[in-house]
Amino acid sequence: MHNRSEVARVRLDNRARNGGAEEDRTPDLCIANAALSQLSYRPIETCALYHCPPGYSIVHHFLVCAEIFKYPKPMSDIRLSIIVPTLNEAGGIVATLQPLQPLRRRGHEVILADGGSTDTTVLLAEPWVDQTTHSHCGRALQMNTGAQAAHGQILLFLHADTQLPPDADRLLLEALRTHRWGRFDVRLSGTRIGLRIIEWLMNWRSRLSGIATGDQAIFVRRDAFQQVGGFPAIPLMEDIALSRALKKLDRPRCLRTRVTTSSRRWEQQGLIRTVLLMWRLRLAYWLGADPARLAKQYRA
Repeated sequence: MHNRSEVARVRLDNRARNGGAEEDRTPDLCIANAALSQLSYRPIETCALYHCPPGYSIVHHFLVCAEIFKYPKPMSDIRLSIIVPTLNEAGGIVATLQPLQPLRRRGHEVILADGGSTDTTVLLAEPWVDQTTHSHCGRALQMNTGAQAAHGQILLFLHADTQLPPDADRLLLEALRTHRWGRFDVRLSGTRIGLRIIEWLMNWRSRLSGIATGDQAIFVRRDAFQQVGGFPAIPLMEDIALSRALKKLDRPRCLRTRVTTSSRRWEQQGLIRTVLLMWRLRLAYWLGADPARLAKQYRA
């Protein structure tokens, strides 16, 4: 995978600079830089500039990058762009991005749409994504920014606490042969019986109404997304608003295959309380309430 003569040359150069002695990290650093330079990836010394968290060694960074980028893919062949909006998601972002790597090897693209994270989200995500976009915080703005940078003909918007099924690309590509947009059924990650009831109601309501939520991993043809103007610039209910606009073009394809999303909010704040809050916010939105005011109530 890497050029051995290049590695040997860099090792000799280092010996000359250090009086005949190689630095302790030279083999790792030389191999990493030689391999990554062939992959058109920036030199791995930048790891030090990012103040990597404990345990995130240069060797680890090299192995991750080498594994991912040994499957080169021309941009013109990318069919699906997966856009993941983030804001301070360091605790779980790698767990979300790792399962997407087989999709990247099949020629698809993963974009991190960051909204100004102050933790190590961007650093941890870097080896696992094709590109990172930056914007002010706000999920709608972040996803629109990611969509503008995307190379795929199909856009999939994936929340940072949601995981796709392994064959998501095949499923949605088949769905979009006959539809312009769609979504997956959702499964909440917890084990409580009440969560099974809630997720069934969410999927049933969505299938009946033709309205999808962000937890269901909305996917859409790029031309349809552009035709409706993308996500509206509102701080809450952007997924509902996008669904309403897309539904004027076509009914969604509601896949029964499930994505899995975190049930943390439901379990921390109580199942019944969270259900009533979401119903109340959605009713207020349908009646014309200001999304900014609703966002404050949601985050309270």
